[in-house]
Amino acid sequence: MNGDGTTLWEVAVLDGGPADGLRVRVADRSGVVQVTCPCELDVPSSGVRVDALYVYRREPRVRGGSLRYGFDAASP
Repeated sequence: MNGDGTTLWEVAVLDGGPADGLRVRVADRSGVVQVTCPCELDVPSSGVRVDALYVYRREPRVRGGSLRYGFDAASP
């Protein structure tokens, strides 16, 4: 948040993993971004959904002025 209580939104680029190259808007330079992809179920289920979870961590150095998040291959 800014000093006046407003949220700072920035465009960030995701590097690596299943979301490589996607541009997203993040709030207040969040340290981590989670990306989910739906999984198909073998048997239809009533209201249950399964998603694969991928984690991207903010890169400490900004290259070329863009906020970037790198894929964390060790994440769940």
